[in-house]
Amino acid sequence: MIDLRSDTVTKPTPEMREAMARAEVGDDVLSEDPTVNALEARCAELMGMEAGLFVASGTMGNQAALFAHTKRGDEVIVEQYAHVGMYEGGAFAVLSGLVLNKLVGRPWGVLDPNEVRDAIAPDDVHRAPTTLVCLENTHNMSSGTVITAEQTRAVADVAHGRGLKLHIDGARIFNAATCLGVEARLLVKHADSVQFCFSKGLAAPVGSMVCGTREFILRARRARKLMGGGMRQAGVLAAACHVSLDTIVPRLHEDHAHARLIAEELATHDGVSIDLNAIQTNIIRFALDPTVMEGRRLAGLLRDRGILIDARGGQKFRLVTHNDVSADDAQTVAQAFAEVLTV
Repeated sequence: MIDLRSDTVTKPTPEMREAMARAEVGDDVLSEDPTVNALEARCAELMGMEAGLFVASGTMGNQAALFAHTKRGDEVIVEQYAHVGMYEGGAFAVLSGLVLNKLVGRPWGVLDPNEVRDAIAPDDVHRAPTTLVCLENTHNMSSGTVITAEQTRAVADVAHGRGLKLHIDGARIFNAATCLGVEARLLVKHADSVQFCFSKGLAAPVGSMVCGTREFILRARRARKLMGGGMRQAGVLAAACHVSLDTIVPRLHEDHAHARLIAEELATHDGVSIDLNAIQTNIIRFALDPTVMEGRRLAGLLRDRGILIDARGGQKFRLVTHNDVSADDAQTVAQAFAEVLTV
């Protein structure tokens, strides 16, 4: 099957499996796993930050960051469709006792710095104090659109000017960097912390990284522990992540090209609503007019052709290209859409 439901469905490469088998390990809760320690130091250097923390998932990484930056009862400013607010099980409230102030991205998940400034709570006993702003780069709900370093700096300047911190949910930050042709560190230069995933576009089986100051990482490490994230001999997992940085990051442009090919085919069909300007990385979002075809029928026709898509949105769909989708696979998918949507 050609599985386009997410880039989380990737299987570890043979190089990853070999690295995992021979990984040198220790107890990471005691900071004694050499493979994890090396990965944390490597990622901190890649992000231009002081320290890193290896965690089990992007959700854990984001929530550890929120926990470390805030106190219970604080308010966090986020984009209205941000992952931290929509797809992390309400953890911001359950684990950290936070409230969210959701702003409209203008456009594609980018927060307007003037609206951020206006949204910061005044010093008033009626309001939860605002202490953190979060950006998501790339922005999942906007088809994987990117936020530039300049856009991030504009929000950071507002946040820092009012004594707030800025966290970046950079689950796919290397996709953003690839799209923009810059080093990832430039996209987080003005942030106080960043989380990015190895188990999405980077094709590793498990793991995410949180980076920030040493003081912040100490607090995040405590948060990881209370969330049950002490993984002991985690070097087995970290070894695969080293391979991700070596071999998967340099080929992310291929995933973007494959997404563009499929999206351009979709755009040729009546009844398909898709913004090609938003297809910037490896995520495609489109809607299908029900008068053309019912969503479950489309998913079924594609499954019959060996293609899996995320059809949980009724008439709205998400496709994600990744390391396990080849150029030939992308052509096959485009041809399948050409056949099933021709009426």
